[in-house]
This record gives sequence, C-alpha cells and structure tokens, in this order.
Amino acid sequence: MSRPTNKNDLLTLSQKNYKNLNNFVDSFTEEDKKKEFPKGTMNRNFRDVLAHLHHWHLMMLEWYSIGMKGEKPDIPAKGYTWKTTPELNRKIWELYRTTDIKEVRPLLDKSFHDIQKIIEKHSDAELFEKKKYKWTGTTSLGAYLISATSSHYDWALKLMKKAMK
Repeated sequence: MSRPTNKNDLLTLSQKNYKNLNNFVDSFTEEDKKKEFPKGTMNRNFRDVLAHLHHWHLMMLEWYSIGMKGEKPDIPAKGYTWKTTPELNRKIWELYRTTDIKEVRPLLDKSFHDIQKIIEKHSDAELFEKKKYKWTGTTSLGAYLISATSSHYDWALKLMKKAMK
C-alpha cells in the first residue's frame, strides 16, 4: 500500500505494519529477541527498536495534546531540532537500555492504541488537510501520524530483518 491519503488507509496500514512487526518479533525465541544486532546501529536489539517506537509514540501524543490546546509543542523534543534527531534518539536509547523487552512490549501496545484512538476520532479533512492546525506547520496531522506509525513500523521491521539475517 502506498502512503496513506485518507483515514481508512492510515488506520489500515498502521495496523497492518504494526501487526507485521509484532509477528516478526514473535517468530523468535526469548533468547533470540535479546541477541545483539551486528555493530553499526544504535538500536542494538529488539528491545531497543520497540522502545524507540514507543517513545516516539509518546512524543507524538504529547505534540498532539499540546497542539490541540492551541499551544506550540516542542517538536521533536525540548532542546532538539530535526537536525539533532540522532542525539535525541541516543537519549531515548539511554532511557530504555536497561528495560527488559517484556516490559517494553506492553508499553508499546498501549501507546500504539492511544495513537490509533487519535486517528479514529478525526475526519479525513482533519487528518490530511495541510495547515489545518497551526501546530503542524505547513503539513498535516496525518503526515505526523504516518511518520509515528506505518512508516516507523516499516523502518523498524526492515532494520530487524536485516539485523537478524
């Protein structure tokens, strides 16, 4: 499926990619899930990748909460710009590096469902009209949600598949 352009496609693709990601992770033993990826990536195992997704969900939820009140959220996070995303991702990695994957999975499931609720409550126009909300700048709410869901899950799955070859 190409990049979503309506609510139904966004819901469908985000759920499909999330399911594919979880099915891939679930196809491994608990021992394999904890194995280190080959050197060259910051996210060193399944836990790191899943925690990364969870934390980006949390940031999206915060942007949305602040933005929908008419305020300007710190995007991507306070003290960071899109150019300094690698440093932000390093901070996220440090936050979760001692957390067990069994703790991360329910956190990710909850934040995934919270994001799905946001998508479900908006119309196509609310999701995909550019500049509809001041806090999204020149883009749409849907573009932010695609980045936090379907596109991010696709990235994560590709990273994990490559690492587990």
